[in-house]
Amino acid sequence: MKKVKKGNYGYIRYERKKRLLVTLMMFAIPLVIYVTGYIQTKTRLNLFTFVAILGCLPASRSMVGLIMIFMQKPVGQEQYEREQKAAGSLLAGYEMIFTAYEHTTLVTALVICGAHVVCHTMDDKMDPASLEKHISRLLAANGFSDAQVKVLKDEKTYLQRVADLNRKQEQLRGTEMDPNHPTWTYEEGIYQTLLAICL
Repeated sequence: MKKVKKGNYGYIRYERKKRLLVTLMMFAIPLVIYVTGYIQTKTRLNLFTFVAILGCLPASRSMVGLIMIFMQKPVGQEQYEREQKAAGSLLAGYEMIFTAYEHTTLVTALVICGAHVVCHTMDDKMDPASLEKHISRLLAANGFSDAQVKVLKDEKTYLQRVADLNRKQEQLRGTEMDPNHPTWTYEEGIYQTLLAICL
């Protein structure tokens, strides 16, 4: 199973497989401990049972993560190709899952050009304004207070906006560096911050 990094196409499928294997292993360990204790003592009232019960806590936490990732729908190949083609030379990310108090949202694609961040989501239950506010607040807390975040639900509108950024990228891109990491460009700093705040 080849590793797919966060922000790349195929991340959700990869994470589903990885988290499933990890969760199964984490439940198997307490089960083995319990069975071992039962075989040795011929009763379930022993220290092994206690350790096995405690071992179920991290396994249950892993199960929550597994359920969260299975609730997200992977992006289709055709849609990915359309969005990748539209992004052109712009810095782009795919299949990024943002969590907020109100809602967890899958952003199928996003591009960054200068201080502009444009996201596309197909989540009908999500309010674009609340996600924009959430991402803007987190970016501002990390030194990117001038970032302009736009979340779009309609793919056609998103592709038009990305094409517009492609045409204007020379005007929009600055020579600023990330204030926190001098080796990154401003856009890379925004992208790395977005990766850090999503699942």
